[in-house]
Amino acid sequence: MNHRNGSTVLITGANRGLGLGLARVYLEDGWNVIAVSRRASPELAALQNGRLHIRSCNLTHDAELKGLAASLEGQTLDVLINNAGRMANAGPDDSERRLQGFGHFNRELWHQVFDINLFTAMCLSELLVDNLARSQRGRIVTLSSMLSSMSLNSSGGLYAYRASKAGVNAIVKSMAIDLADRGIIAIAQHPGWVQTDMGGQGADLDIGTSVTGMKSVIDGLAPGDSGKLLSYDGSEMPW
Repeated sequence: MNHRNGSTVLITGANRGLGLGLARVYLEDGWNVIAVSRRASPELAALQNGRLHIRSCNLTHDAELKGLAASLEGQTLDVLINNAGRMANAGPDDSERRLQGFGHFNRELWHQVFDINLFTAMCLSELLVDNLARSQRGRIVTLSSMLSSMSLNSSGGLYAYRASKAGVNAIVKSMAIDLADRGIIAIAQHPGWVQTDMGGQGADLDIGTSVTGMKSVIDGLAPGDSGKLLSYDGSEMPW
């Protein structure tokens, strides 16, 4: 599906990894892209083609999020992709502690994970809902993970990350109900296990495969999909 008609997507965490890949595929399809991150990377800047609008924003500071939203007042936004996120990496020590296994609870680290993975997605969705409602096809897409699924959890561990992404699923389900009368579709999306800084180079998918699949799913969303956890390949995943 090609959208050379002024459609606009806002992507958080667009300076690297999946966010950068998403910015690239949307630009290639003729979209206007608002790429938001704390600081722009050279790789993001290299995508500049007149339709890329790079915005610097500390995504865990409400005042900066409100400033970003104020700067977009009155503009139509077709898709919001809450991509920015993090794993619970505490430091270069043993893997269980680094990834927050049982017995290594760290309140501050948990707060940091929830802050970007869940709180920012909730805040930005509220701040930009009027922009999305101006579109005939407004969508809120928040990155989740198969690790959020209780049904699929057969390995344990990863407490902070799993819990934050399960929270994403919960807010998306409520948004699907609360925003239906404004014509907005809200989904959680699993990008697959991807070769990024978070996923590691041993992951199953390259970034291009993941983001191309994600965009195809987003392009094809229908009202009946709202509130679901959908994989990059379009399959529905269990809670």
